[in-house]
Amino acid sequence: MVLLEMSIVPLGQGESVSQYVARCVEIIERSGLSYELHAMGTIVEGELGQVLDLMRQCIEEVAKSANRVTCTAKIDYRQGVTGGIRSKVASVREKLGRVAGPN
Repeated sequence: MVLLEMSIVPLGQGESVSQYVARCVEIIERSGLSYELHAMGTIVEGELGQVLDLMRQCIEEVAKSANRVTCTAKIDYRQGVTGGIRSKVASVREKLGRVAGPN
């Protein structure tokens, strides 16, 4: 399984990009893959081909409204592990002695 963190930004479209993020989240939701949206990007979990194709779809969707699009991506490829979106955070919280919540 792979965790893909991506941030896709249309250039020249103003400071707020939430409308473009929303369009990408709709694509991600339709994929059925687990994902987590955060303030600086989106993390998606799936097979390598699935997440790369999903990133391509999101870039192409944003490109419908902008002549230039930038994408920052980070991939964690780890064989035999699933549920990394939640388990990685849970592991840190456990070491901090916290059960839930971001603080």
